[in-house]
Amino acid sequence: MDTINTSGRRKASVARIYMSAGKGKVIVNKKTMEDYFPREMDRIKIGVPFAIVEETGNFDLKVNVAGGGLTGQSEAIRLAVSKALVLHNEEYRGALKAEGLLRRDDRVVERKKPGQKKARKKFQFSKR
Repeated sequence: MDTINTSGRRKASVARIYMSAGKGKVIVNKKTMEDYFPREMDRIKIGVPFAIVEETGNFDLKVNVAGGGLTGQSEAIRLAVSKALVLHNEEYRGALKAEGLLRRDDRVVERKKPGQKKARKKFQFSKR
């Protein structure tokens, strides 16, 4: 199997992954996954697509991710992994699509408007 190259995005995060056959080793920005993602939930998110198609531990991942926070980055990696698994085997599309893992979550932070404290919060108003 050759290396499969895909990308995923979430909020301000962009993840580029290189997936190849291996023993389940994940390198994120030249660090191990455990060092890069201290929260267990972020590490679990990355493994969800593998668990759904029962391919846990069969692929090595080399990940370059930038932008946003750790949660957005882990969700961007999850989308890229899902896309790579579909490229590896088209039969996985149905199971991953049913879980909503092939759709990009396009929600981003609403911009701050002029004359307001935040996006929707206004400055305090005083009649007197």
